[in-house]
Amino acid sequence: MSNLPEPVRVVQLPDGTHVYADHLPAVHQPVQPQIVHQHIHQAPPDRTVQRVALGSGVGAGAVAAGVYFGPLLVGALTAIAANLAILAFLAVALAWGVVSVVRAVGGQDTGKSAVTRRRRGRA
Repeated sequence: MSNLPEPVRVVQLPDGTHVYADHLPAVHQPVQPQIVHQHIHQAPPDRTVQRVALGSGVGAGAVAAGVYFGPLLVGALTAIAANLAILAFLAVALAWGVVSVVRAVGGQDTGKSAVTRRRRGRA
């Protein structure tokens, strides 16, 4: 296929005159059905809030900030939660270790002092 235009056709009208095909009167031009291309798009779920915000009059800068800082905020909160979970685990492990060492080093008096302390608290 070449990029050259189609050659211009010359046609003869019923009255005997010759005209170019692209200059035919509207009566003689063949009627072609009009093709309508309709594209239906569905917004992805993660953009729904931004589209609603734009529809309600919020500026494009606010929407862009939401698109940029939204995932950034989620990432930061996830990192904070992971750090707190690690710190809680370390606190539990250290408390368990301290209790185990105190019980091991305390000897026989440890159990007796706990019982004595309970009795004093009741009296």
